[in-house]
Amino acid sequence: MNNLIDSPLYVFLLSFFALWLAARIGASFATAMQLAADAREDFGVVLAATLTLLGLIIGFSFSMAINRYDQRKNYEEAEANAIGTEYLRAGLLPAADAAKVRALLRNYLDQRVLFYATRDEQQLREINARTAQLQTELWSAVQVPAVAQPSVPIALVVAGMNDVLNSEGYTQAAWWNRIPAAAWGLMAAIAICCNLLIGYGVRRPKAEAVLLLVLPLVVSISFLLIADIDSPRGGLIRVKPQNLVAVVESLRRNP
Repeated sequence: MNNLIDSPLYVFLLSFFALWLAARIGASFATAMQLAADAREDFGVVLAATLTLLGLIIGFSFSMAINRYDQRKNYEEAEANAIGTEYLRAGLLPAADAAKVRALLRNYLDQRVLFYATRDEQQLREINARTAQLQTELWSAVQVPAVAQPSVPIALVVAGMNDVLNSEGYTQAAWWNRIPAAAWGLMAAIAICCNLLIGYGVRRPKAEAVLLLVLPLVVSISFLLIADIDSPRGGLIRVKPQNLVAVVESLRRNP
């Protein structure tokens, strides 16, 4: 399911075709079985209730996507702060250990920037493997002096490194936190029902064929926007590693 949602344009095209087809099917039923005049009022109540439910479901899903997008932004900021702080704390270590930790942190920071920028799956796997390797090396780099010379300043360095490693895990968890497939299925089912009812409710299906395009188009655009925001790597709306890049530039100015 996520593979489809990661391509918002496909979501738009598929949903538009499916919803337009549902409206046309409803219109064909309207041609074969005309709605009685005395049932029009009841039909209007059912249609209004169904459209209201669809609007609420789309609104809730949009809110879920926005919350997840904000969460990814917040964790990017937290990760940049953790790395920048640990880079400064590394100065509390002996000179040789401090130089090693800072060199590893610079490499680690580059990998974190690439994590946000890449869209290629193969490159992402390589980035994740390199990130895991660097995390092991970073922890070993602070563990050795902490065991050899335990002290309060070195304990601060160890705690800071723990924050660096944890922040990456929080970021990854936030990127995995997506709108559930069941929610997408519910939205799609209600949208199809709405378009069936819209098609069935038209009085002159052939003359009002253009009107049958309106609701499928509007709902499909809504699905496009929700999928774009919910997808960390697909679409146009993505979290940019601006805080991580700012830390990179700061370290270049003040190595």
